[in-house]
Amino acid sequence: MPLDTSIERALVLGSGAIRIGQAGEFDYSGSQVLKALKEEGIYTILINPNIATIQTDPTLADRTYLLPITAEFVENVIKREQPDSILLSFGGQTALNVGVELHQKGILKQYNVRVLGTPIKSIEDTEDREKFRHVMMDCDIGICNSATATTEEEAWKIAQNLGFPLMIRVAYTLGGQGSGIAHDETEFKALVSRALAQSVISQILVEEFVGGWKEIEYEVVRDKEDNTITVCNMENFDPVGIHTGESIVIAPSQTLTDAEYQMLRSASIRAIRHIGVIGECNIQYALHPTSKRFIAIEVNARLSRSSALASKATGYPLAYIAAKLALGYNLVELKNKVTNITTACFEPALDYVAIKIPRWNLEKFRRVSRRIGTQMKSIGEVMGIGRTFEEAMQKATRMLNTGLRGMVGNDQEKAWLMFSEEKLHHELSHPTDIRSLLIPIALKQGISVDKIYEWTKIDKWFLYKIQHIVDTERGLYSLFRLTSDPLTP
Repeated sequence: MPLDTSIERALVLGSGAIRIGQAGEFDYSGSQVLKALKEEGIYTILINPNIATIQTDPTLADRTYLLPITAEFVENVIKREQPDSILLSFGGQTALNVGVELHQKGILKQYNVRVLGTPIKSIEDTEDREKFRHVMMDCDIGICNSATATTEEEAWKIAQNLGFPLMIRVAYTLGGQGSGIAHDETEFKALVSRALAQSVISQILVEEFVGGWKEIEYEVVRDKEDNTITVCNMENFDPVGIHTGESIVIAPSQTLTDAEYQMLRSASIRAIRHIGVIGECNIQYALHPTSKRFIAIEVNARLSRSSALASKATGYPLAYIAAKLALGYNLVELKNKVTNITTACFEPALDYVAIKIPRWNLEKFRRVSRRIGTQMKSIGEVMGIGRTFEEAMQKATRMLNTGLRGMVGNDQEKAWLMFSEEKLHHELSHPTDIRSLLIPIALKQGISVDKIYEWTKIDKWFLYKIQHIVDTERGLYSLFRLTSDPLTP
């Protein structure tokens, strides 16, 4: 299907001002969509108040408005610029929410502005937690035992039926805002009150908590003619219970069997076709560690923060291709701009490992909790690429630019090696921003991989790889006959 030549003036919504969960995470997708549109001779209008991004550079969009991304301001720009179309999938959750609001208020219809790419109905099916449950059931994809609530009373009735612990999720939110895990009635009531206040439609999902399961993600691309591919699958180092933006993420997955990989890939394609996504989206699963039971956690019918990682890890320009698909092209017609040989319908194959590690700056705030969980606190991320997990992990850790030499051999180890087993147990079972660095400390103290797994639920494959890093350090000290012993304080 060729370019839709009726598209002449396109409005692109960015992700908003600097804030955890938006802003810089979506600079890649915003800048790529502007390049893709201008290649087709389309006049581009960008709304994004964040000046610290590439996309707001004057050379990218034909007209840039440094305005808040709210329905009121966007309507004013529409009045002035008279765009014939709008793209909502490239500015994260902020752009998506505003786009839905513009549709529901009739503003898009009033000014004859059409949504390019994934339609509004598909966005509502993925963001409204009740609709999402039904869509997943229609696709024969497992979901947690759950129910939606719009009041505290409704939520408490659901909790009594399901039992604790429970996961609280919020409709139309970003970065896991308002979500949390409740282990008892007191925690539950506090979480529900906060979650309802932060939901755009005052709706929450109360569901069984599947903490300790593997968290797996797939980046999926689909065009108008129903051609669908999975560009990249990723595995979270941390199990379910920690937001993917707070977790170390590995591409491709390392611990899945081929049967598990194909099972989740097929489910992803089935779900995205049923939802009707046009362009790119991200789907997240929880996979039971010892069985093939899996459940869908959520679908992001947009470019996600994982999309930038997947694009750089695979060499597949997800945002660029998604923009072209929104304009009417199909996957067979498009070339991969990175390889310039294969078509966009080819799924990349990786013979290396890419690892993303989040970066936190929690030490800058007094009395801040260093615990990480279902809400994002990280302010950025780095990526390391290597032939093995160990190599990529060491590279990514050094790239954090926090003075670390890698997973081992750091100046902080003298203090950490003084931790008792009881303290290590508490630190590893209650995740903080330094948990991954304390795993080598526990191994050096002789704590077994089996015990660390019980404390963390991090897959043993990853723990054995970290054990290999520790053993390699020990071997280097022995080889060069260094007097300093890394295994003693």
